[in-house]
Formats: sequence, structure tokens, C-alpha cells
Amino acid sequence: MSASAQPYADQEVWFLTGSQGLYGDDVLNQVAEQSRSIAEILGRPGEIPVRIVWKPVLTDSDSIRRMCQEASASDTCVGVIAWMHTFSPAKMWIAGLSALDRPLLHLHTQYNLSLPWPSIDMDFMNLNQAAHGDREFGHIESRVGVDRKIVAGHATDLRVVRRIAAWARAAVGRHASRTLRLARFGDNMRDVAVTEGDKVEAQLRFGFSVNTYAVNDLVAVVDQVEDKAAAELAAEYVQSYDVVPALRPGGIRHDSLLYAARLELGLRAFLTEGGFTAFTTNFEDLGGLRQLPGIAVQRLMADGYGFGGEGDWKTSALLRAMKVMGLGQAGGTSFMEDYTYHLGPGTPRVLGAHMLEVCPSIAAARPRCEIHPLSIGGREDPVRLVFDAAPGPAVVVGLSDLGDRFRLTANAVDVIAPSEPLHRLPVARAVWKPRPSLAESAESWLLAGAPHHTVLSSAVDLETLTDYASMTGVELLTIDENTSTDQFGKEIRWNAAYHRLAQAL
Repeated sequence: MSASAQPYADQEVWFLTGSQGLYGDDVLNQVAEQSRSIAEILGRPGEIPVRIVWKPVLTDSDSIRRMCQEASASDTCVGVIAWMHTFSPAKMWIAGLSALDRPLLHLHTQYNLSLPWPSIDMDFMNLNQAAHGDREFGHIESRVGVDRKIVAGHATDLRVVRRIAAWARAAVGRHASRTLRLARFGDNMRDVAVTEGDKVEAQLRFGFSVNTYAVNDLVAVVDQVEDKAAAELAAEYVQSYDVVPALRPGGIRHDSLLYAARLELGLRAFLTEGGFTAFTTNFEDLGGLRQLPGIAVQRLMADGYGFGGEGDWKTSALLRAMKVMGLGQAGGTSFMEDYTYHLGPGTPRVLGAHMLEVCPSIAAARPRCEIHPLSIGGREDPVRLVFDAAPGPAVVVGLSDLGDRFRLTANAVDVIAPSEPLHRLPVARAVWKPRPSLAESAESWLLAGAPHHTVLSSAVDLETLTDYASMTGVELLTIDENTSTDQFGKEIRWNAAYHRLAQAL
């Protein structure tokens, strides 16, 4: 899907305009006409990926309250844009803002791009009052304590449109989190700390529910897959990827490809039946599975499912949210792990990978489908897709549970090609240069207590992540070209004081 398409055409952002009855019908009719025009400009196919739905002008507290309640109850409304075209006395908005349970964007704009200097008169001034009407609204937003994003500028300004688009993608990601159901096959890897967490608090904060199933519940579904269906999917693998000869029909390992296809079909059936959009596996708990799922997980991620290895439900849920936020954008999003470093000569860089499960949405070229031994798990050799990640700017994001709150940590990176071909590394991988440097990035990441499982995305930018963190009320620490370890440590301490004080209140 191209970046110019509207991938969330079934989801809406409501465009609300504030005014008051004092101005009379003629002015209010002009307000309605002009606000509808602004909504139509924003709703043109292009950067903003959701439908912009104009609503009638709001002029009293009852209509404002009802509109905010309707938005909060709607299954299709993911956010609200508010603009005070004239002057809307802000006490009228208290009940509505207090009832609003959708992300809010305050658009500080006006209908006219330029002032009509020779003809400007008091009629024009009375009609075009957003310069101080929005200040009245901003005051009550702060007084009520409403979290919001503020975007100032004309609706035709590309910067304005792009900032609204980032917010809209974050709003859809929040909506996906609040409706997400995650299937956890088995528990997490034994004695690992960072994959643990408070699932009840996560559901309170983000909205997603985590449900654990015995691995053999999945095995039963996998065993029911018909041979014909598995053979048809294996044939699709042969068409879609560079499949090594041993796995092709007639090859000595073709049965392994058929079982990998059976795994994918079983996983899809289980997830679809349960309404799950994210899942985890664990190599320490495979039950009756013959292989640790490799290509099956990779292809499910490519279709938008969240995934976390070793039972890591937090990363799985984060990956699903970021898959949704990045839909329609150039680039891809994948489960990832910092595996090992190149410290020199030349610029230090990270080699990221996982045992098997890296999403082909980030691949630089057509993946190879291969089979190799896996030294852990005690099962048959698993089938997997092998490739290098496409070069370009990206972000690495981790979600951790600190006990008293959740924290997102994001590092801006630049994915690059490996210095030499990795002929003997039989997994999908990404090589990147962290910003500002590997040393300061790693020091800051460790100071943050951020996880070793992450999400690597070239489709979701830092502004969208910032909006998502704000909407979900989660701390976000950003490591980028402007970061210094000392300053980052101070930010962590300031944040700790803020969050503990806010929690106490």
C-alpha cells in the first residue's frame, strides 16, 4: 500500500469546531461553511491516513458534552480534532473535555491564509477569532488537565498535515492496543527478568489482554491441518522466496518445509478463531511441536501480527501497535534483538537478529528460505527466511515494566548494509549505527533499564511514538543525535520524581 493511500479508511477522526450563539445565525453559518472547508482540506487523500469527519459547530455546553460522549462511545472514532473558529467561552467545554475518552488534537488554525489588508473590517475580525479563541480553549485544556497535541498553522501547510498524520497514526495504534488480544503459548523463558511484567496493569494502561495457552492446544490445531493445504502453502513458499534445493519438492528436507507450512496454517487458524492479533512462543516450551516456528512467525509478522520470543508479551503487544501505526508507510517493522557489536575498526555498529523470528517487511531483497540446526530447543531443524535489512533511518523501541510504571525507550538509528556478506549466519539480521554513537546509545539504554527484545521500525517515526506514549500515559525516553549520557541520566531521575509524585496524587 502506498504512503498516499488511506489504510485506515474504516476509522475516523472527528473534526469539532467551537463557537457560541452570541454571533447570530449569519456568522454561525459562515463558521460552519469555513470549518467544513478546513475539514475537507485535511480529509483529502494524502498524508492523513484516516477519514476526517466534520461535525456541526458546537455552541453550548450540552451539545459539547454529548459530542464528546458520542466520540468516546464510537467504535470507529479513534480521535478528535478541536478548533475554536471564533471565541467559544471555555467553561462550556469543561463537561465535554472531562468526559472525553479519545485522543485530542488542538488545531490552532484559521480559515484565511493571509489577511485581506485593504478590506479588513470588524465583520472580518468578529468572524476570524481563532488567534484568541484557541487561547481560551488552551487555558481550559490545561486547567482540566487534558493531555493533547497542539498543532499550529494553516491546513494547507505540509508541516501541519504531517504532524496531524503522525498523531492520527498514533491514535489508531492506541485504538489497536485497547482492542488487542494476545495469545501466549506457554510461559516466558525461565529466570529471565525483563520478559516478566504486570499483565493486569498493562491492561489498565494500554487495554490489551494477555491470555496463556498450553502449547499442546496449538499442537492439536496444527495436527488437524490437511496435507493438501500444507502442500499448497509450501508451493507458495517456493514461488515467493529463494528456497534452497533441499526444501523443494523432491528435496531431502521437503518434509520439513511441509511441516513449517502446517505450523503456519495451524497458528493462523488458532489466532483467527480466538480473535488474537499478537502472540508469543518459547523455545523452552514446545510441547508436541516438531520445530520451533520460524517462517510461520515471520510471515505472520509480515501480515501485521505482533510477536515476542521467549514469552515476551510486552514486545509482542508493542510490535502489533507499531505494525498498525506504520500501515501504509514506506519501510517495515520487526521483532528484533541487539545481538552483538562491531566496535572497530571504523564506526561502531550493532548486529541485530534473533534465533529465527525477524520480519521480512524490513528485508532489502527477496529472502532465502533455508533450514539449519538450532542449538537450543531440542527439536528438529527449523525452516526460516534469511535476509539482510534494508538500509535507511529507523527506530529501535523497547517496552519495560519498572514496577511502578511502564517505560518506552526509543533509539534513533541508521540501518546499513553489513560490511561483508554473512554467508555463515543463517538468520535474518539488521546492522545499524545507533545515534549519537554506539557507546552513548548503549550507556543510555542500560541506564533506562530498557529491554533486550525490541521493535525495529523504518515505518514509524519518533513523532508518532511520542504521540502514542502521550495518549497511553506512558513514559518515553528518546535516544537520538542530541543525547548525552549525563543529560540522559538526569532526565531519568527527573522523570522518576515526576511519575512517583503523579502516582501519589
